[in-house]
Amino acid sequence: MEPMIRVSNLCKQFGSLLVVDDISLDVAQGEVVVVIGPSGSGKSTFLRCMNFLEAPTSGQILIRGKPLGIYVDGSGRTRPLPPRELNVQRAEIGMVFQHFNLWPHMTAFENVILGPMLVRKLSRDEATARAEKLLRRVGLFEKRLSFPQNLSGGQQQRVAIARALALEPRIMLFDEATSALDPEMIREVLDVMMDLARGGMTMVVVTHEMGFARSVADRVIFLDQGKLLEAGPPAQIFDSPTHPRTRDFLSKIL
Repeated sequence: MEPMIRVSNLCKQFGSLLVVDDISLDVAQGEVVVVIGPSGSGKSTFLRCMNFLEAPTSGQILIRGKPLGIYVDGSGRTRPLPPRELNVQRAEIGMVFQHFNLWPHMTAFENVILGPMLVRKLSRDEATARAEKLLRRVGLFEKRLSFPQNLSGGQQQRVAIARALALEPRIMLFDEATSALDPEMIREVLDVMMDLARGGMTMVVVTHEMGFARSVADRVIFLDQGKLLEAGPPAQIFDSPTHPRTRDFLSKIL
């Protein structure tokens, strides 16, 4: 079966700094891949390339067999995809960031309904029904009329997840979604993420939550200095890593 995501020889360079260094990775439909590694290892940049928030310097990303963010013109040259078409592709790839990025002047409910109306062209009634269902799913229906400043960090992040899900993506990317939260709020966000994983959502998750990685991931990959050094099931990575850099990293955080 064709992978949901295929990353081939991906590189991302900022000036002379090579941040993502020749990474190749397939992610199957319904698979949960957790990305771990030290700060500055290229994890977030790698994830942002998978949504084309960062355009790769070289290499290619295929989403369900189709190139992400580029097309080949009539003369055989690779061109950037026009913004309108890129937005259609991005609607298939929900992304949740470390900082919640909610619109502060909108209620939780308004934050969730806007995307489906603008991107999916749903009527307000259709978007309302979807938003109510999703806010119930993340346990925040009673907070639907609250503005972000009146929500805790964990609640804001759950609204951000509902907002991403409102576009009905096939893939969800999480970029350290709990790292900006107080410790007591982390659990409520991880519970929502675990529920998505159990429901069969294809997910790529950058996280420092090793307990989540061990219990939820189908596969864990370790990045260091932009390179993918090791990949395997959680038990292998956490209990018997083969690469010395992986062993060194885990010995310091576990």
